[in-house]
Amino acid sequence: MKALAVLLVTLVLVGCSSIVPEPGDGPGRVLDDPMAIPDAVPQDAPRSRYGNPERYEVFGKRYRVMDTAAGHRERGIASWYGSKFHGRRTSSGEPYDMYAMTAAHKHLPLPTWVEVQHLGNGRRIVVKVNDRGPFADKRIIDLSYAAAAKLGMLGTGTAPVEIRTVTPDEPSPARVRTVAAGTDDNGPERDQPAYWIQLAAFSQAANARQLADELNGAGLSAAPRIHRGDDGLHRVRVGPLPDVAAVDRLSAELQRARFSPGHVIIPDDTATAD
Repeated sequence: MKALAVLLVTLVLVGCSSIVPEPGDGPGRVLDDPMAIPDAVPQDAPRSRYGNPERYEVFGKRYRVMDTAAGHRERGIASWYGSKFHGRRTSSGEPYDMYAMTAAHKHLPLPTWVEVQHLGNGRRIVVKVNDRGPFADKRIIDLSYAAAAKLGMLGTGTAPVEIRTVTPDEPSPARVRTVAAGTDDNGPERDQPAYWIQLAAFSQAANARQLADELNGAGLSAAPRIHRGDDGLHRVRVGPLPDVAAVDRLSAELQRARFSPGHVIIPDDTATAD
């Protein structure tokens, strides 16, 4: 009975966002002009009665809900969810509308409004975070179908993004350009960002070199590097990786070799070795 109770609480917290990639999920009706969909409008709203515990657990892994979303900014991989969850209850209690500009996040308070920038094509959108997820490995935000279409990531399924919280007094983000109706254009050509998996950060360079040596001895498909930050920390990263498929393959290699899973980063600059 205790295990059943834990499972029921877990299902309530995660809402309808996919815990793992769902087979059969996808778009419903095709959107003629995704760029014509208005962004979500930030509001001064109280925390939802649902979906905001101090901590929660999903299948053995614990997560903490942030005390405040003010100033939050992060980079990582975005995914999206669609028709399989349309109409289901989200973690905040609202029904999931795949045609609305919404998203799921593991840690941000519900609701929070965030700007999402596609680092591969420059597009920016604003979405309302009203759900928990994604709980698939190495993903930081799960966008609704409409938001993914407007961001230009339906074809790839994932995208490198930067997200930041926005408030009601901020202007709407600049638009890159409007795409032709009925297309899934990825936008203007840009240099594609590289992914890295960061495993640890050390104050002592010797500790970073020891971990890098262990990684080198594991025969991974990508080599470790040590990035010296302005804060004096020595960060051990493996990469660069060209796409999300490479990230997932390396994650599996790290797991098989019994290393920490680390987390994905998309740095502004190229990592340099000690």
